[in-house]
Amino acid sequence: MEKQNLYNDLIRILSMNISKIASTLGLICFCFIQVFAGGDWPQPKGKGYFKVSQWWLIADQHYTDVGQIDPNLTSGIFNSSLYAEYGLSQRLTGVVYFPFFSRNYFNNQVSATTGEILKAGEAINSIGDTDISFRYALTKPGSSIALSAAILLGLPLGENKGGSENALQTGDGEFNQMLQLGLGKSFGTDKIGIYTKLSVGVNNRTNDFSDEFRYGAELGFGILNSKLWLVTRLTGVESFQNGKLASEVVNSSIFANNAEFTSIGFEANYYLTKKIGLSAGYATAFRGQIIYAAPSYSVGVFYDMK
Repeated sequence: MEKQNLYNDLIRILSMNISKIASTLGLICFCFIQVFAGGDWPQPKGKGYFKVSQWWLIADQHYTDVGQIDPNLTSGIFNSSLYAEYGLSQRLTGVVYFPFFSRNYFNNQVSATTGEILKAGEAINSIGDTDISFRYALTKPGSSIALSAAILLGLPLGENKGGSENALQTGDGEFNQMLQLGLGKSFGTDKIGIYTKLSVGVNNRTNDFSDEFRYGAELGFGILNSKLWLVTRLTGVESFQNGKLASEVVNSSIFANNAEFTSIGFEANYYLTKKIGLSAGYATAFRGQIIYAAPSYSVGVFYDMK
C-alpha cells in the first residue's frame, strides 16, 4: 500500500509539471504558420485581402525536448483573429495579424485510482500577440516570378502569466523581429491555376529566447475557373540554441525556448462571389521538440478586393 501511494504521488507531481509545460505550447504551430501565410506578390495600391478566422488545437500529448511523445493534461487553445494585407504602394504591402480573442485552458487533473480531482482545470481569455509586417516586391508587380523581402515585428500584447500558477498564456512576453525572403512562381492554364512559393527567414527574439531559422514551401491549385483554391504548405523552425533552456523561461512565455518542428498543412479556399469566400484548414507537426503532438484546425471568411 505504501509503494502504491508513493507511485500515485510521483505520477501526480509529474503530471502537474507536464501540464505547466504543455499549456505553454498551444500557439507555437499556429503562430509559425501565420508567418508564412502572406504571399510573395504585392497587393495593388489601395487594394487588399481581409480574413476573419477561428483556429483551435486540443491536445493530450506533446513532443519532449528530445523529440519523444509524452502525455499531458488535455489542454486547448482557441483563437479568433483578423488577418489583413493592404497595398501601401505598387510594391509595398502592409500585413497585420491580430488575434482579438484568445483562450487557453487545461482540464481537471483526476486521480486514476480514486477519481478524485487533484487539480482543478483553469482558463484565461485575452487578446493575443500581434504581428505587423511590411513586404516589399523586389521584382516588378505582375511578374510571373515574384521575389520579395519582408520584416515582421511580433508585438507581445497577449497574457504571458495567467492562471493560479502562471501556467496559462495567450502571448509570449517577448518582442521579436524577423527578416524574410520569399520567392513565388505562377503558372498553369486558363482552366487550372498553379503557383508555388518558397520562403526563408531569421527570427531574432528578446528576453533570452533563442533565435530561429524558419523556412516554408507552398503549392496551390486553382480549379473550377479559380473559384476553388487548394493549398499545401510545409513549414519548419530550427533553433539556434543561443538562449536560455526551455525550463528556465517557461513561466514567463507561452513559447518553450528552443522549440523546433516540421509541419504540413492543407487549406481550401472557395469564392462564393468574385470577392467573398470561405476557407478551412488543417495542419500538424510530424516531428518536433517541445510542441503539442496534435493537429490544429481553422475556418474563416475572407474578402479579396483584387
